[in-house]
Amino acid sequence: MFGIIQPITSRLTLSNFDFHQWREVSLLHRLMSPFRAWRQGSWLLAWGDGIAWVFVALTIALAPYVTTAMIGWLLVAAAGFWILLTVSDRAEGWLTPLHIGVVAYLGAMVLATALSPVKMAALAGLVKLTLNVLLFMLMARILRVKELRSGLILVYLLTAVVVSVYGLRQWFFGAEALATWVDPESNMAGATRVYSYLKNPNLLAGYLMPAVSFGAMAMFVWPKWLPKLLALVMTVTSSACLILTLSRGGWLGFVVMGFLMMVLMVFWLSPKLPPVWQKLALPLLLGGSALVVLAAVLFVGPVRERVMSIFAMRGDSSNNFRLNVYAAVFEMIQARPITGIGPGNEAFNQVYPLYQRPNYTALSAYSIYFETLVEGGVVAFAAFLWMLGLSFQQGFAQLGRLRQLGAEDGLWLIGALGAIAGLLVQGAFDTVWYRPQISTLWWMLLAIVASFAVDYRRDVRSKRRALPPAEAMAEMKRS
Repeated sequence: MFGIIQPITSRLTLSNFDFHQWREVSLLHRLMSPFRAWRQGSWLLAWGDGIAWVFVALTIALAPYVTTAMIGWLLVAAAGFWILLTVSDRAEGWLTPLHIGVVAYLGAMVLATALSPVKMAALAGLVKLTLNVLLFMLMARILRVKELRSGLILVYLLTAVVVSVYGLRQWFFGAEALATWVDPESNMAGATRVYSYLKNPNLLAGYLMPAVSFGAMAMFVWPKWLPKLLALVMTVTSSACLILTLSRGGWLGFVVMGFLMMVLMVFWLSPKLPPVWQKLALPLLLGGSALVVLAAVLFVGPVRERVMSIFAMRGDSSNNFRLNVYAAVFEMIQARPITGIGPGNEAFNQVYPLYQRPNYTALSAYSIYFETLVEGGVVAFAAFLWMLGLSFQQGFAQLGRLRQLGAEDGLWLIGALGAIAGLLVQGAFDTVWYRPQISTLWWMLLAIVASFAVDYRRDVRSKRRALPPAEAMAEMKRS
């Protein structure tokens, strides 16, 4: 049975596909030769990756504070620079299975746009998605460099701690609710939900999730005690602010992220543990964490109220609102199940009123999974699931390799995978994933996973070149 499944999974994950050989016979690759010759004499492009890092770092650092339009222009600049670097590059080793998954997802949305009943609105959404995908391409390229990867994570963590401190200030001194974020008839009606610079507590929760995961990993990666202490402060501050958003989806994502990271940390540290602790570490850690979560639900009033509201169904105004939106969304999916209505909130806003329940206007499907089905149908949804599967498969595979090498950079991979899982759980009940403040982080997380895969493929090719032809061919068949 395993012998049958393994070839299928290898094909689905493109594990045995030699991207380097594909590049060598690519007509497009040959057409780019003049640009590569031009680059050899360019002083500016000799620093191309560093310049690209500045564009990306500015996007990450300014995202919580500037307008969506400004973020859009930064994305345009990053996309343009990626194109410039790519057409003039040797293009060696940058392509991974995850890149193919991302392109497949984008291709599905191109098809959805072409067949959309509201083509111009869908085209606007496709442009936004394309800019985000090109940002992923640029980040996956530059984050291959260890120092640039660590530097970008540091930029994000420093930005997130400023956002978190402002959020905590709102908790202590009060903040005006910019919308009805808590059921006015519940016991939590007077509670303060912090939103910091992002103007929305659910959005803030999603924004801070990677800050918690990377902050926790920084405590292990950063050398010396002062940086480790800074990482601890960042982690505690971001965690506290995330909890004080009172975002139920954010809390669920936070818990899932924490559990996954603990599992991966036990896997990472297990070779260094005594045999007894190799068996007991994971059950004790997960069991203790589960008890802490249970105690918080049972004995902390605000936590208990928010958790119980999840099961109130239509008894909670937020739940009732989502259920009415979901009912309309299901009808939208049934109307165009194969290719959907096209990507973007503008397409959704034009089609949703035809199906909405009275007095239940919505800007999105309030679930990234339903939103994907609405926008791109089952074609885009299948591509989306494939992309997610590739991200975890590639991440887990590279984590095992890095553990064997003893490379501490692998801990950033644990942070990325944990944050991806957390955002996917929160995204089941909200679509903050589509806001640029979070979408840029989402593609950064995928790019970090892809960057480690690029390192691996580059190392494999270097080893093959050093082998005699017969041994190199045998090595290719084994891999």
